[in-house]
Amino acid sequence: MIEVLSSTALSTVQDLGRTGSLRWGVGTAGAMDPLALAAGNLLLGNDANAAAVEVPVFPFAVRFAEDCAFALTGADCAARLDDQSLLPWWAHQARAGQVLTLGPPQPAGTWRASRAYLCLAGGVDVPEVLGSRSTQLRGAFGGHDGRALRQGDLLRAAAPGTSTCPTGFGLVPPALALPLQVDGAAAMRVLPAAEYLSYQEASRAAFWDGEWKITPQSDRYGYRLAGETLTPIRSTEMRSHGIVPGVIQVPPGGQPIIQMRDAQPSGGYPKFGTVIEADLWRLGQAPIGSRVRFIETTWDDAVAALHELQGWLDEVRRLAGLHRWQRGRN
Repeated sequence: MIEVLSSTALSTVQDLGRTGSLRWGVGTAGAMDPLALAAGNLLLGNDANAAAVEVPVFPFAVRFAEDCAFALTGADCAARLDDQSLLPWWAHQARAGQVLTLGPPQPAGTWRASRAYLCLAGGVDVPEVLGSRSTQLRGAFGGHDGRALRQGDLLRAAAPGTSTCPTGFGLVPPALALPLQVDGAAAMRVLPAAEYLSYQEASRAAFWDGEWKITPQSDRYGYRLAGETLTPIRSTEMRSHGIVPGVIQVPPGGQPIIQMRDAQPSGGYPKFGTVIEADLWRLGQAPIGSRVRFIETTWDDAVAALHELQGWLDEVRRLAGLHRWQRGRN
């Protein structure tokens, strides 16, 4: 069990998301960086979909009320367990009474992530709602009482105690293992969407050629971008239709909005493009105020990118299993 010591807002319990409920008007929720959450769980021998704590605002601190193995992934937050410095993307063992503190994210070369994930042995033990333990803030359900964590909250680990899984080892972060940048800016691959050709050719070119700033009006619901105005060939009125995380919509002002994990399941703005599923983790880690670039891609390349990502996770699973096997022999 851990006790939240910070009064910092917006930290939530998330797993890989709530699927199969869009037809009922229920969004997916889930980790903004699903790759970091899955990898942290695999380091601990958890199911990749086990719930963890997503931390987007720092500093953040918890006290371990009992012995528990844990893993830290996502942003490098100069973590400390009491007075001991901890490595990111690493599995650790805590003793009862120790305090884990996460500071502001540190850059790793030209990459700077914005969210950290605290995974616990067995996963964070909260009830499933509609097949997921993710917090749905808009509906106020799932996670820990359907809300962001507060000072004094207690979260139980499903498998506390001294870990039978090996700790003291970790991974090369995917930002280093699977880099993707354009002119030093984090980049995401995008598939043109249904209304893409409804925009002027100059606007389509500007979308690919320019940098886009993630504005302060961005959150888990959507990232609002600032850059070259996207101008349609003619004004279009549309009925609301289904949308999913990653869809890039363009409101009348011409500044795009990218739907994120807490997005509503329908909307009426034209769809300019869609960030491919394999790159949603990159977008989810892009800090507010940072600038990003977009790369036009094809369906086949998007599928290949997803296979590459799955291959990276399979290697994480293999290495974690190898460490467990070696520990068992010793």
